[in-house]
Amino acid sequence: MAIKKASKKSAAKKSTTPPSRRWSAKVKTGSTKPGPGLFKKSAAEIAEGLAKKSVSPKGPGQAMQMLSFYENRGGKNLPPERKKALEKAKNILREKEGKNPAKKAVRKSAAKSKAKKTASKKASK
Repeated sequence: MAIKKASKKSAAKKSTTPPSRRWSAKVKTGSTKPGPGLFKKSAAEIAEGLAKKSVSPKGPGQAMQMLSFYENRGGKNLPPERKKALEKAKNILREKEGKNPAKKAVRKSAAKSKAKKTASKKASK
């Protein structure tokens, strides 16, 4: 009798849903596609590649949509270091778009402290 070897299980679960029935198969987009291997590069290179007019003709917002779609489609199969790089790329795109929440928080706190200083100067007069 032959002994069966135990197969190694992969860390990520394979989907039992056929590719034609997955939600991502139904997505239709009018945008152009990024170059092959772009999402395997560094965060700066990903953001730069997606922000190009040839890839995202509608600007950084469209690039952000492509990046989010890639991240959502990868799901549990994306390793933590890839997720971290994608989040950095998102932050770079937010800066290009002028929507960086970290900078807004700094601006608000600076504005509050400035308002307090002017109020205290007026009160001391």
